[in-house]
Amino acid sequence: MNLQEKIQIVGFTDTGRVRQNNEDCIGYDSALGLLVLADGMGGHLGGEVASTVSVDTIIESVQQALPKVDLGEIDPTSGFSLESVCVQEAIDQANEAIYKRSNEDAELRGMGTTIVVMLFYDNRFSLAHIGDSRCYRYRGEKMEQITKDHSLLQELIDRGFYTPEEAQNSLNKNLVTKALGIDPTISPDIQEELVMKNDIYLLCSDGLTDLVADEYISLTIKRFSDNLEEAAKQLISKANQNGGKDNISVILCRIDEDFSESKGWFKKLIEWF
Repeated sequence: MNLQEKIQIVGFTDTGRVRQNNEDCIGYDSALGLLVLADGMGGHLGGEVASTVSVDTIIESVQQALPKVDLGEIDPTSGFSLESVCVQEAIDQANEAIYKRSNEDAELRGMGTTIVVMLFYDNRFSLAHIGDSRCYRYRGEKMEQITKDHSLLQELIDRGFYTPEEAQNSLNKNLVTKALGIDPTISPDIQEELVMKNDIYLLCSDGLTDLVADEYISLTIKRFSDNLEEAAKQLISKANQNGGKDNISVILCRIDEDFSESKGWFKKLIEWF
């Protein structure tokens, strides 16, 4: 199914006011319902290379593999849908490509990137992430973060050393504990959920969330829910007004129409009830 008429996607990336290079990279395929955002790290041009390689590799891999997937089928090994397995395999390929280039080129050694990948299908999504780039869901005028950062700060919050409010002023904010391309293999966090009409999903790098409070993000999405392009521009503008100390990337996606096309067990279960 072509999702271009079912969901709306917009995305922007901005260098910010301090950095000279943009180590963030975004990409999406509206027809497939695929969104990818990466925030690179590494000396020289390493961050730019890592984020670009990850986004390009993941999009190309999913574009090639997804048409061969049987909708609604479950992978018996992982228990995830075949769509989620497709996303995980694409991330594996990206990790391998970055790790290989890092070891072959001394100037790129140690480069890595965060990654957030979202794939919509059959009124559902598969979401995979590594690092501290995030995904939020805005539903019924309430916004919630649906990824959990792989960061030292998040570990300290989990252990009770910080409250989420205290964490906003921590100096440990940008130390990630997992990144794509650093090790030969990597395991992303994967989750699957149903979507609802009028849901809005936000993928963003920490260049936004470090400088713009969740409350402002939520209010901006509420105000411009019918104009995602303006919402994204407003969020980037606010991050720059607050210092723009990092690259800023935003992808927004709104569910406009039902896109159910189940043929497998999930469809049968719904029809049974």
